[in-house]
Amino acid sequence: MYSSCVNIIRQKWLINRSMDKEDRALRQLHVNRPLYEQDALNRAYHYEKPKSSFISDTKEVLTPDSCGSFITSMVPALSWLRTYKWRKNGTYDLISGLTVAIMHIPQGLAYALLGNVPPVVGIYMAFFPVLVYFFLGTSKHVSMGTFAIVCLMTGKAVQTHATLPDALGKFNETNGTTITGLSSEHYTPIEIATAITFMVGLIQLAMYLFRLGIISTLLSETLVNGFTTGAAVHVLMSQIQDLLGLRLHKGKSIFKLAATCIAIFEELPNINVTAAIVSTIAIIIMVFNNEILKPYFAKKCSIPIPIELIAVVTGTLVSEYGNLPGLYGIATVGNIPTGLPDAKLPRFSLLPSIALDSIAITMVSYTITMSMALIFAQKLNYEVDSNQELFAMGTSNIVGSFFSCMPVTASLSRSLIQQTTGGRSQLASIVSCGILLTILLWIGPFFEPLPRCILGAIIVVALKGMLFQAMELKRFWKLSKLDASVWIVTFFTVVIFNIDVGLVVGLLVSLASIFVQSIKPYTCLLGHIPNTDLYLDLNRFKGTTELCGIKIFHYCGGLNFANSGHLKSELFRLVGIIPRQVIEERKKLAKRGLYPDQHGSDEKEVLRCIIIDLSALSYVDPTGINTLKFLASEFEKIEVPIYLAGCSGPVFEQIVKCDLLDKTNPRFKIFAAVHDAVSFTQHELFK
Repeated sequence: MYSSCVNIIRQKWLINRSMDKEDRALRQLHVNRPLYEQDALNRAYHYEKPKSSFISDTKEVLTPDSCGSFITSMVPALSWLRTYKWRKNGTYDLISGLTVAIMHIPQGLAYALLGNVPPVVGIYMAFFPVLVYFFLGTSKHVSMGTFAIVCLMTGKAVQTHATLPDALGKFNETNGTTITGLSSEHYTPIEIATAITFMVGLIQLAMYLFRLGIISTLLSETLVNGFTTGAAVHVLMSQIQDLLGLRLHKGKSIFKLAATCIAIFEELPNINVTAAIVSTIAIIIMVFNNEILKPYFAKKCSIPIPIELIAVVTGTLVSEYGNLPGLYGIATVGNIPTGLPDAKLPRFSLLPSIALDSIAITMVSYTITMSMALIFAQKLNYEVDSNQELFAMGTSNIVGSFFSCMPVTASLSRSLIQQTTGGRSQLASIVSCGILLTILLWIGPFFEPLPRCILGAIIVVALKGMLFQAMELKRFWKLSKLDASVWIVTFFTVVIFNIDVGLVVGLLVSLASIFVQSIKPYTCLLGHIPNTDLYLDLNRFKGTTELCGIKIFHYCGGLNFANSGHLKSELFRLVGIIPRQVIEERKKLAKRGLYPDQHGSDEKEVLRCIIIDLSALSYVDPTGINTLKFLASEFEKIEVPIYLAGCSGPVFEQIVKCDLLDKTNPRFKIFAAVHDAVSFTQHELFK
């Protein structure tokens, strides 16, 4: 009995549901309103331009609600620490911080070599700037510190401006300052690196003051993808000398990669076989872990196997007790000082010469950091302030420049580990800093016998993700040939010439692609769906019909000095009439004594009106308005009025400002929508 009742209820529910679907399919939309010209609509509903001024807008941006809100907005940690759930999240952040610290050690030592600075600098970068970012950053999961591309770009600038090729080995003797006995015009690599870090911090703070966080959008996905892939090739080639135990002369050439390849082939007879064997074994073990062991254990435990740290510790022990440097001449990390570095001001005299390099590094580091911060924020449903991130990164870099640091960037690998191991906040960074402080104070000398080829192997294995980004080119090509062209040009410019040249060229090509798209916006003629107020593209919707004697021209995008000519030519092409030609034809017909209609065609085919749909017009400048005025005057000569429809508020205001709309004797009318213009035309011109 119970089951039969349930079945009856279920059948009724299904019947009602199907009826609801049919009702929705047959549901009609009825609208009853007056025909509106834009002026009449504005008067009827009290249109008023929003009042604003530069001073009031500046006050609104710069004046906080209270002193407390100003402090918490500048130092977000003061806000979220008060509501932090220590019992619930503390353990997760502790585990995450331990795991990230383990990754910081090998990556810091390895990536510092890309910057042509002592390996210990990578550990400094994982401590001082990260400590500052903890208080000022808004992302809960990005792991700041070393990043291969930024370190390589810094290393390129260091190699260009540093004048002491052996300064790297004498760093600890001079504590990072100019070596004794040399003139003040000579700079060590660490002086160049810290000056770049300070300059990058200044640029980021200037961007924060002027609210230029949005500037990172200039670097599109395809540009960043092509740039980082090309830069990864440079990173790979830069590690060949350590992997094979070669000693290459670091020359200065715009064709950096080609020069490196030539130098490697010239030095191949001097390869260190032991270093090559150690590198090969390390690479095989780490690849085996990443491709087989890591996916297997990831199903059982969220904490990954610290294979890089295992490689570093194992390599250090084998090098120490096997006497690899003495017996086989393997290059090692060398002296690692204990304790924290002395705070020193950067060499400010270097700032003008490294300004261009710093701008490029700023753009890349901020774009990569914000991209990762936004990915985690969207995934875990919290907000990231792009301008506050500029303040956090700028302050972190300026503080780091006082303590022998290179510019810091978020690392994708460490950030993913920080999130997947359960990290809840930047408190994981404090845990990581505590562990790294222990290493700096006491454990650092343990890594002195570490072979540099092990660090090179770590870098090469970590490049897999960036190198495999080249597979994305196929997707970019399918989505947009223009975007794919940006990727190709950027990648090959980076590879053939240099990283900074490739970034500039890629940025110019990306901007050029935007310009090309903006000067040729989408245009079409609209057809009418009978018995509705819908007007759709005639070429795409075959069920629409073109209204007799009326051409409805749809324009999408911005209208400015660059594309106003395109609007004019497209209107003439789609409408199929050029007024001056019509006038000349009428004159010829008049000389024969014939009636000069527009084409000598039937009355039904005679053009009576043109309606320009501006509902998708985002912006118009005075040149664009002059173009509309020119078109109106041209078609007025052949007695074809032009009506505008669907203008947005800012566009209408700009038209009024440029005196295109004369209220006493208007050149053409402006309607609230296309259907209003069509109804008016059909009533007035065809009555």
